Order: sequence, then C-alpha cells, then structure tokens
Amino acid sequence: MLELVGKKIGMSHIFKDSGEAVPLTMIQVYDNCVLDLTVNENKEFDNLLMAFEKASHPKRVSKPLTGIFNKKSVPLFKKIKGSQVKKGLEYKAGDVIAVDSVVNEGDFINVTGVTSGKGFAGAMKRWGFAGLEATHGVSVSHRSHGSTGQRQDPGKTFKGKKMAGHMGVKNITVKNLEVLIIDKEKSVIAVKGAIPGNAGGDVILKIAKNF
Repeated sequence: MLELVGKKIGMSHIFKDSGEAVPLTMIQVYDNCVLDLTVNENKEFDNLLMAFEKASHPKRVSKPLTGIFNKKSVPLFKKIKGSQVKKGLEYKAGDVIAVDSVVNEGDFINVTGVTSGKGFAGAMKRWGFAGLEATHGVSVSHRSHGSTGQRQDPGKTFKGKKMAGHMGVKNITVKNLEVLIIDKEKSVIAVKGAIPGNAGGDVILKIAKNF
C-alpha cells in the first residue's frame, strides 16, 4: 500500500444540488520524493523509501540524513518514511510522486493522523463514565470512576482498566474517505469527512488502489 505524507490544513464544506452540506477536510500533500526502491525476492512486496517536506536550509537537516540525500543526488528533505508496495512498480531515486498521478476524484483512501492531546483527563471525559450520584451521601467525588478492583482475591487492579490518565496523542486511521476535490497546482486534496489531528499536523495518505 503506497503511503504519501501531507499536512492537514483545516475543514470546509460544499453544498450539493439538493442543499445538503458535505463536510470536507483539506490536505496539503508534500513533494514525496523517492529515495530508494528495494526489491524483495523472497517476499510478496517491495520496500519504497521516500522523503518529504523540503528543507529551507541545510542546517535544518541532520548530517546522517544529509549524507543519504547526497549519495542519492536528491535535494534535502526534513523527514523520510518507508512503505510496502506491490511488486512491479518502476520508481527510481529522485522521482517525485504527485498526488494526482496516484489518486483520482471519487477514489477512496485511508488517512492516518495523531489525535489532539487532551492532557491528563478523568474517567468521565476519557471514557464517558456517568460518574457517581449527585446526592445520597456522595461527597466531593461526583466525577470519580468508582471501584477499580475486587476483594482480597485477586486483590489487585487488572491492566487495561478504564481509569483516569493521559488522553489523546494516538495514531488513528480513518478508512474509506472519498476524495472529492484535487487541486493539481497547489497539490491539495479534499476528502469527505473529518480526520484526526490539529490543523498543521502531518497525516499519512494510504492508497491501496494498484499499489
């Protein structure tokens, strides 16, 4: 599955002829440049290594990455990422994969992003607990999660128990988002619906069609 990297711009909407509003998420797709294509003889897939987000200054790129780019005669980028693709693709170092060359309007793609961080959250916000009663002897613990364990046997709280803790900042994939708009000049696409993360955050476009 080919994976391209982009940046979430924000949300908008369009109106159908019937007057129905369709929510859109705008994604700025980086210049995804091929670094290397490794052919696996004993596996059913090949490994594609790509670089994205061009560096405005050489000092913004670490020396190890700079050495890789110089060896491949590729401009400097800030980050690299690998993905598994099907066999038979003919890419070479320096090729830039444009989004309109692999995605058409009406296609469905998967988008992975990092959810917004909420910090340390209680059980009601984090898991949707109802909380304790507002009266009848409950004092200063209305939003607590209640009991977390059993009696003497087993006498412990099991791992994975829904409790208060750090909320957000997780990799979440939203599947089958329809591509409604493709702007070739600005390298921007609009998908139907919402994707995780804040505006300005990196997202991964997973394209399964023919890849």
